[in-house]
Amino acid sequence: MTGPITHLLNRTLEVRRPVSAPDGYGGQTSSLALQPAPVAAKVDQPSASDRLLAAQLSSKHSHDIYLQPSADVRRGDELRDPGTGEQWLVLAVVAPSTPVYHKAQAQLIQGEGEPDG
Repeated sequence: MTGPITHLLNRTLEVRRPVSAPDGYGGQTSSLALQPAPVAAKVDQPSASDRLLAAQLSSKHSHDIYLQPSADVRRGDELRDPGTGEQWLVLAVVAPSTPVYHKAQAQLIQGEGEPDG
């Protein structure tokens, strides 16, 4: 993995993708399937002003996650850091006009009883 932002990507995240299957009763069950290749990423922490603006706009977007342009990350995927246990739901993936990186706009998924952060 090489590229202009490679040196900034300091975390390895698992990618879990939603899949559905027939439940045998006419409906479907959904689960998250672990994708074979983890992705290198940089997770930006939101600033105080970012959090205030998001709260005022009722935004679900809490973190920007920077990835290699070739990373297979899609809207609806869940990114997990196996080292810290942190998880994010990908709301959108955007790229600049020059494909140097992809940015996943994501929402932190907090476990029950965890403080806001």
